[in-house]
Amino acid sequence: MTAALEKFLEYIQHVETFQQFQSASENLRDILGIKHVVYHWVNSAGERFGVGTYSSEWVDRYLVKDYLRLDPVLFGCFQRFTPVNWKQLDWSSRSARTFFLDALEYGVGSQGFSVPVRGPNGQFALFTLNDDATDVQWEKFIQSMERTLVICAHEFNKKALEFETVGASAVSQPLSPREVEAITCLAKGLSRAQTAQQMGISEHTLRVYIEAARHKLGAMNTTHAVARALSIGAIII
Repeated sequence: MTAALEKFLEYIQHVETFQQFQSASENLRDILGIKHVVYHWVNSAGERFGVGTYSSEWVDRYLVKDYLRLDPVLFGCFQRFTPVNWKQLDWSSRSARTFFLDALEYGVGSQGFSVPVRGPNGQFALFTLNDDATDVQWEKFIQSMERTLVICAHEFNKKALEFETVGASAVSQPLSPREVEAITCLAKGLSRAQTAQQMGISEHTLRVYIEAARHKLGAMNTTHAVARALSIGAIII
C-alpha cells in the first residue's frame, strides 16, 4: 500500500461532515488515478443515498429513468458477498445494454469493480471503482489493488453508518415552502432544470433551496434529502 493510500485511510476515519465524506471519494479517485469512485447504500430505513464522483447529470438521469430497477451492477452485487469485476456480470439483455450505453453517454467509464458491503439491520452498500482502461490494464489494476480496495470499502461503510446514527437521532428543522416545493419536484423525478423552470427560478437559486433543505434534513446529498423528506413526511407526492 502506498503512503498516499495509508494517509487517505487515516483521513477518512476522521471525517466529520457530509462534505468531507464527499471530498473523500474525490480524493481517493485522484490517488488511484481513475475516472470515478462511488459509494452508495441503502440504510436500515430503506433510504438510498451516497457519495461519489459521477456527474449530477448522470445521477439525475439514473433517478428519472428509474434505473434502480434494472441496474445489472446492483442486482449482480446484491447476490454476491465478494468483489465483482463488471465483466463478470450479465449484460446480455436489451435493457442492460441500453443502460450501459446510456451510462457511457453520461461519462461513466466502461470498466467497473464493485465491492458489496453488508451492515446491521439489512444495510446494503456498494463501493465502486470506474474507469476507461483496457481489459488488460483493468485486470492488472484490480489484481494489484483488490485487498486495499476492500479495506477502503469497509472504511467508507463504517463512516456511513456513523452518519446514519447521527442523522437518525437529529431533530429535523421544518422546511420552508420553497424548500418543500424544490424537494417535491425532485422526488417526482423532475431534473434540476425542469424543477427550476417549474418554480420560476434560476438553477443557482434552486441549488440554494436544495442545499438548505439538505442541511435541515441531515442528508448527505440530494438523493438522501429526498428519501429522508419522504420518510419523515416532510413532503408528499
